[in-house]
Amino acid sequence: MNRNHLEEQIFKGLMIASTMFVLGSLLLILGTVIWRGLPALNLAMLTQVPKGGYYMGKEGGILNAIVGSLYLAGGATILAFLTSLPIAIYIQIYAPHTRQSEAVRLVMDVLWGIPSIVYGAFGFTLMLWLGIRASLLGGIVALTFLELPIMVRGMDEAIALVPNALKEASYALGATRLETALKVVIRQTLPALLTAVLLAFGRGIGDAASVLFTAGYTDRLPDSIFSPAASLPLAIFFQLGTPFPTVQDRAYASALVLTAIILILSLASRWLTRRWLTNIVR
Repeated sequence: MNRNHLEEQIFKGLMIASTMFVLGSLLLILGTVIWRGLPALNLAMLTQVPKGGYYMGKEGGILNAIVGSLYLAGGATILAFLTSLPIAIYIQIYAPHTRQSEAVRLVMDVLWGIPSIVYGAFGFTLMLWLGIRASLLGGIVALTFLELPIMVRGMDEAIALVPNALKEASYALGATRLETALKVVIRQTLPALLTAVLLAFGRGIGDAASVLFTAGYTDRLPDSIFSPAASLPLAIFFQLGTPFPTVQDRAYASALVLTAIILILSLASRWLTRRWLTNIVR
C-alpha cells in the first residue's frame, strides 16, 4: 500500500467516523426528546394555555408558547428579510469587490458571533429608552437583530454564485442593475435565499436569551404587539426548572413540538426548492 492510498484511507475513515458521530448525537437527542416527551404530549397541551397550578402538574397546555414563538420568529424573520435582501443586493450588485462591501461583511460576521444574551440586553436597553415594556414588539426587534447577520451572509453567498455571464447578458439587453437584481439574480437564487431565511428562522424560534428580557413571558395569548409573549424555549426552561417529574416530562413534550415545527418548515422548504430549481439556469 503506497503512501497516497494510505492517506486516502485514513481521511476516509475520519470522515466516516465524524459522520457517524454527528448522526449518533442527533439520534440520541431525538430519541431522548421522543422517549420523554411523547408520552406527555396530548391534545390538551397543544390547544390550551396554562391554567392555575400548571407548573405543579395540574391542567393546561403550551398553546401560549406555540403561538408566541410563531409570532416572535415569524415577525422577526419578515423584518430581517426585508432588511437583509437589499443589503445583500447592494454589496453584490452595486458595490462588489469594494471596501464598503468588505466592511459590511466584516460587520455581519462580528454580529453573527455576538451571544444572543447581548442582543437581549441591547433590546432591553432600547426598550427602556423608548419607554416600551416587555412585549411582542420588543421580542421581534431583538430577534430581528439576531437573525439579520445570518440572513445577510447567507444571501450574500447565494448571490455570489450567480454566473457573471447572466448578469452581463441582462445588462447587454438594456436592463438596469435593479432590474437585473430583481428579475435575474433573485430568480436564480430563490432556493438558496429560502435556505438562508429558514436558517435565520430556526435560530430565532429556538433562542431564549434574547427574548427573556424583551418579550417577557405570560400564560396568555398575546392580543397586541405591546403585550408580553411566551415562547417555547422559555417554556421548556421554566418547566425543566420545576421539581415535579410530570412537568419536566412536559418540557420534553414542548421540545418535541419545537422540533416538529422546524421539521415541517424544513420539509416545506425542500419541496419549494425542488419546484424553484426548474427556473434556474445551470
